[in-house]
Amino acid sequence: MPDLLILDEPTNGLDPPQIREMRDVMIRYAAGGRTVIVSSHLLSEVEQSCTHLVVMDRGRLVQAGPVAEITGSGDTLLISTAAEVAEPLVDKVAALPGIGSAVRTDDGRGLLVRLDGDTSSSVLIAELVRLDVPLTGVGPHRRLEDAFLTLISGGSA
Repeated sequence: MPDLLILDEPTNGLDPPQIREMRDVMIRYAAGGRTVIVSSHLLSEVEQSCTHLVVMDRGRLVQAGPVAEITGSGDTLLISTAAEVAEPLVDKVAALPGIGSAVRTDDGRGLLVRLDGDTSSSVLIAELVRLDVPLTGVGPHRRLEDAFLTLISGGSA
């Protein structure tokens, strides 16, 4: 059981059940106080299994840090709620000034809200409270793929 484990594309060619098992093995291994370094082009896997990452482009270091920090800047917010979000509420949120779009999360207990223009998250939160939305959390939401493409292009994706 080495203290450092380096894996190159560890889920390449695996079926979904084996991908999940490999992900769980890597997470358990790291939770035991060991370091696991993963090289992968499958950014969704990196996002699900890694706590920190290094973004490289053509052999050049672009950014390094916690995954949450790198994915954290974007125009989409994840709104977590204490109860399931009804469709009429989604429509009300989507119709608010400064909101580009609003959709329910896959589990139905939250919203993904894309801000449009100069609307701030604090203005959105005030509107959600006014609409009696049972908020439990508000934070940035951006997939690692979006963040990666923004970082290597130098622009916004």
